[in-house]
Amino acid sequence: MPKLDQTKKASAPPALDDRLTHINVWSAIDALAKRYNLSTSALAKSAGLDATSFNRSKRTTAAGRPRWPTTESISKVLHATGADLEEFIALLSGEPRAGRPIPLVGLTQAGAGGFFDDGGFPAGSGWDEVTPPGLNDESAYALEVAGDSMAPLYRPGDVLIVSPAAAIRRGDRLVVKTTDGEVMAKILVRRGPKTLELASFNPAHSDLVFPLKRIEWMHRILWVSQ
Repeated sequence: MPKLDQTKKASAPPALDDRLTHINVWSAIDALAKRYNLSTSALAKSAGLDATSFNRSKRTTAAGRPRWPTTESISKVLHATGADLEEFIALLSGEPRAGRPIPLVGLTQAGAGGFFDDGGFPAGSGWDEVTPPGLNDESAYALEVAGDSMAPLYRPGDVLIVSPAAAIRRGDRLVVKTTDGEVMAKILVRRGPKTLELASFNPAHSDLVFPLKRIEWMHRILWVSQ
């Protein structure tokens, strides 16, 4: 019988079962919230769960037994953040997952012609690039914030990671381009059959209502690098 190669065994990555511990699963949820610039309460709310679902006090029962998040909760969290299962598994063991370079555009440039195609995807070549960790979205791109119109949430120099392919729902943060070339980052309040209602990040700015025919495209902000 051939001898087992002990060197290869020692260097093999840990089995998934070894990472599925109560501490690791909750730590991965905490890490996911931090990666997407959310508190655990905000993460739970964005996933359509009770805001207290991920509180530390709820991670054990009154008798001191471990309480685990449900697979449904984890699925909703991944959908809400735009993360995928591979990213979550990497977080279970604290391993950073390599990202891929994506195009970087200045937010003030985004309204100019030639930067995006008719579908709202970055066009051409010669872009500056950034490499966000753990991103597995072939359509994603990055926008660099300029000015203080999105303060206090986003500041000049912050980089917004944006996906044209991600599903959009009420409460999501969006980058929106109008047919007259204006590009803005807003929060979706309501999308009706004929109008789009958007809230501003800056409380000093009024909410906006646009006819849908004036919207060229809108893309969901996945997360921000600050």
